[in-house]
Amino acid sequence: MNRSKINWVERARALVPQLAEEAASTDREGRFVTGSHALLAKEGFLSALVPTELGGGGARYGEAVGMLRELARGCGSTALALSMHTHLVAATVWKHIHGKPGEKLLRRVADEDLVLVSTGAGDWLQSNGRAERVNGGFRVYGEKHFASGLPVGSLAITSIAYDCPDEGPSVLHFPLPLAADGVKTLNNWDSHGMRGTGSHSLLIDGAFVPDAAIALKRPREGWHPVWNVVLTVAPALYMAPYMGVAEAAAELVRARSATDIDEVTLLQLGEMENRLTGAQLALDALVDLARDFDFSPDTARAGRCLTAKTLVAQGCLAAVEKAMEIAGGAGYLRGRGLERLLRDVRGAPYHPLPEKRQQVIAGRLSLGLSPV
Repeated sequence: MNRSKINWVERARALVPQLAEEAASTDREGRFVTGSHALLAKEGFLSALVPTELGGGGARYGEAVGMLRELARGCGSTALALSMHTHLVAATVWKHIHGKPGEKLLRRVADEDLVLVSTGAGDWLQSNGRAERVNGGFRVYGEKHFASGLPVGSLAITSIAYDCPDEGPSVLHFPLPLAADGVKTLNNWDSHGMRGTGSHSLLIDGAFVPDAAIALKRPREGWHPVWNVVLTVAPALYMAPYMGVAEAAAELVRARSATDIDEVTLLQLGEMENRLTGAQLALDALVDLARDFDFSPDTARAGRCLTAKTLVAQGCLAAVEKAMEIAGGAGYLRGRGLERLLRDVRGAPYHPLPEKRQQVIAGRLSLGLSPV
């Protein structure tokens, strides 16, 4: 697999000041990071992870994680919206490398700046909605939540529950053009943090999905091997922005504490560093488990990735909360920047899987049981 000579982490670092210029206003107004997204598209970040032989940037997996982490230092919402697109690209890269369909979609991402929108966090195992069999395909109906990047999205990678008359309750997975008839964006993303991600709900009301577009049909109950791929390549990418947010918060309070040091502040700084380091080590573990796409998917690996994701979320949230404690009342002021970082990092626990659901899976795997 050919690799480009672009250093995507350094390229991301260079854009941080520009992203920061828009971050405060998009947060305040609750609008999508339009200007920052356009900048990333212009600089090739949408296709950074696409192999060079398919027209992309050829970034290694760890590089993609690093670039998202850096971008979040300027704007968490910009980095998170890009990560939602990038983790779908990552799953497709794994398929392509391992001889499965994916080349056509990757070429489109590179050639057309195609923006992929995920609905997987809300769908999870059982999905929702309904599909009706019609001539040549299906009519699909449903409401999909937390579709990050929807204002600039091109193609939703989604799923729908289907009561198959032959095989019983099933789930259909397919790409859905966002410009198709029967597809509508519900402008309802008014959130506590990560306010610029444009994670509106997607309404699907009778859109037609041809048979040829169905990428996977699986039982609605139980664990399907597809999750062993997704949960190995995705978590590091969608947790990297939270890592960048936590690191930005730590940098702010280090700079402000350097001129006013006392024993209590030193203790608080040490606590913050421990939480931050724990999160960093867990993120490193996620990158290692993905092996730059050179892995055979298995449930044990997916389970470890879920556990590491929880550790990243816990550490990032604890580190930023400690940073607020160090800053004191001044950190509560919006103009200082720390308050927004705290609101942004609070989204980390909600990505697949939330802690308690992850712990159930970890417990089952520890006893040699299936994940669900």
